[in-house]
Amino acid sequence: MQIQANGLHIEVDDQGPAGGPVVLLIMGLGMQLIAWPQALVDGLVARGFRVLRLDNRDIGLSQGFDHAGVPHMALAGLRHLLHLPVRSPYCLADMARDALGVLDALGIAQAHVCGASMGGMIAQHLAATAPQRVASLTLMMTTSGARSLPKPRWALQRTLMSRPAGPGEDAAVAWIVHLFGAIGSPGYPANADTLRERALASVRRAWHPAGSARQLLAIVADGDRTPLLARIKAPTRIVHGLDDPLVPVASGQQLAQHIAGAQTDFIPGMGHDLPDMLLGHFATGIAENAARAHP
Repeated sequence: MQIQANGLHIEVDDQGPAGGPVVLLIMGLGMQLIAWPQALVDGLVARGFRVLRLDNRDIGLSQGFDHAGVPHMALAGLRHLLHLPVRSPYCLADMARDALGVLDALGIAQAHVCGASMGGMIAQHLAATAPQRVASLTLMMTTSGARSLPKPRWALQRTLMSRPAGPGEDAAVAWIVHLFGAIGSPGYPANADTLRERALASVRRAWHPAGSARQLLAIVADGDRTPLLARIKAPTRIVHGLDDPLVPVASGQQLAQHIAGAQTDFIPGMGHDLPDMLLGHFATGIAENAARAHP
């Protein structure tokens, strides 16, 4: 369903009991709400939660920003490397306000927030700037953006910055499958047919690489969020794969060092994805962390 939030049209999926405690799931760079597996949603609903998934601005069925043009990412990267300001059409704090606007539009006073990758960066802003709205916080495979943290290997960076081999659905699906093969979990390899089916569903629902580029620019422009972390008061659980090639586990460790009382769940064999075999584990972790908000 479409919701007017923070002055934008935001696509939201709402499942579970209307009166249940709310879990708000915020997905990562270029990923649509359907990237949160339905099995995870079902696991949370079975535990009594009302689950909200949203398409972040500029992706999926939410309002786009094509009028802002396609960013020159090489130039933005160079400016970041030289410690020069990077300008973007919107910032991660704006995206946090989108999420807050969704809660406002639905009359929800407080939610258990879970963010993955870029969604975890957005969730950091949300928990730091609107602490009264975040009952608990689960940060999955994400980072503060501190410059001292290790970066992905150059070969993986090149894969991330590559483009599909050509126009059309087949090329887009092949590119997505290749990308997730590069960042996925070595200990929990994805079924090739399932991965292709999910990539195809994503492309057919909405394929918008220019929006992904603008979201990436917002990440670069956001810089180091470490100063925000001391302001996070919600019970926090940090979930990270020990084999994450995109956001190395040092990022999760650094978050735990700077968020008071944070609990960690560092998982051997997990990369930068949500393996089917771990979805029950993730649902249990989110529920256990939510229980810390109301001991």
